[in-house]
Amino acid sequence: MTPLNRKLLIFTVILAAIMELIDISIVNVALSHMSGNLGATLEDTSWVITAYAIANVIIIPITSFLSANLGRRNYYIGSVILFTFCSFMCGHSSNIWMLVFFRFFQGIGGGALLSISQVVVFELFPKEKQSTAGALFGAGIFIGPTIGPTLGGYITENYDWPWIFLINVPIGILVMISCYFLLREPLVKPEISKVDWIGISLLAIGVGALQTVLERGEVEDWFETRYIVILTVIATSTLLAFIYWELSIKNPVVNLRVLKSKSLSIAAVLTFVTGFGMFISIYITPVVAQRLLSFSPYQTGLLLLPGALFALLALKTCGTLLQKGVSPVIIIAAGFLLFIYFNWRMSEMTLNTSAAEVASSLIFRALGMALLTVPLTMLAVSSLDDKDVGQGAALNNMMRQLGGSFGVSIINTYVAHRFAAHRNELISSVTPDNILAMDRINAYIKYFQSKGFAYNEAKFKALKLMENIVLRQSSLLSYRDAFFLVGLFFVVTLPLLLFVINKSKKRKSDFIISDH
Repeated sequence: MTPLNRKLLIFTVILAAIMELIDISIVNVALSHMSGNLGATLEDTSWVITAYAIANVIIIPITSFLSANLGRRNYYIGSVILFTFCSFMCGHSSNIWMLVFFRFFQGIGGGALLSISQVVVFELFPKEKQSTAGALFGAGIFIGPTIGPTLGGYITENYDWPWIFLINVPIGILVMISCYFLLREPLVKPEISKVDWIGISLLAIGVGALQTVLERGEVEDWFETRYIVILTVIATSTLLAFIYWELSIKNPVVNLRVLKSKSLSIAAVLTFVTGFGMFISIYITPVVAQRLLSFSPYQTGLLLLPGALFALLALKTCGTLLQKGVSPVIIIAAGFLLFIYFNWRMSEMTLNTSAAEVASSLIFRALGMALLTVPLTMLAVSSLDDKDVGQGAALNNMMRQLGGSFGVSIINTYVAHRFAAHRNELISSVTPDNILAMDRINAYIKYFQSKGFAYNEAKFKALKLMENIVLRQSSLLSYRDAFFLVGLFFVVTLPLLLFVINKSKKRKSDFIISDH
């Protein structure tokens, strides 16, 4: 391959990965517009995010398997075609469930764009520059979800929400053409003689059922609803059966035996928490900014840009440190501490918090994420045999997506519970015995009377205004609690690094040479 073709292919596959990752978060700032335009509730509209995440979680661990059976080139180009077609259909959806349907299959196509793009980038770099390749691809992994809200906000505000999907079509066509001429099969192809359809089916059913329970449980009053009970049983039984089946057959679609590695197991937990925090922060920050702080979608997207710029510098620094032999454990610890500080800052925000304050907090989030992307994968594969490295990396990628997928559902439930608790607490303090509350209401009554309203009408409006204030404060406090909870997860799991701190060793990212 000529140097020019090599650069073009690197650019192409990173562009495809960024496109896939942008679509994880690009819809976040447009949920309210989608909800109103399609006549759906915000809870139903959140399935647009969840369906994509579920599909990613299902497809990522079996990408290696599908690539080996279909041929990497065919599978990758086919995935680009599926992603592009479903993007087109998402933009032309006439109701929420049509959008969710095509969004799911968009995620199926997108899973290969992430996993195989990673493999190709590392194959195109010599071993002595693998850390540079890791930093380069890590930049793509980070940039995608970060610029997604900014791009989504700009498109939503200046055009219309369908264009957040339609913008993928020309990019997808360019990627298809480029890969058709440039992408080749790997030199070493994994041999898989038997299709593990049972494992694939159990994984899809189990994850889909569990995600539905997490997403709809709060709305349906949990186990008071029959189908939630049924889906919980299905999720539990199929996931347990999946684990048993994958451990008992010779050629499993997901080789869970690699989890015997302490480094991989701990890295998987840390990656799950990282995905949990990364996706939740991108999900709830736009909601807080627009609904409580009254920012426009475009203003909300701009909040993330300063952090993205700092993160690019951090990614380059991270690659240099890894190249010089700095332990991934040290860099991971620094990333966790930065993310903990970000969540603490966000848990202290008020309704008067400025855009500059939110943007400065998001810089710490961005730096934390930048320091976690590559080192966590290196830690995951640091103690694996060469033949298991690809599967270990794939499992680790799956845990990040799984953390994000479950995180959005879990945090919705948590915020709803905390909102109810804070609302009851605040309303209980608005009584005739509370002098401050009564003074506030009387001041509102006088204000409305000064505008020409009769006393009874002014009193009604004053009480309504007081109720709205209580609701806004309750929402703010519930989201503050959510940020605190995410930070607490990072605090609790950080000590796990102590179990691998002496065993971690530098490994020049050999995982990328395997087609996983």
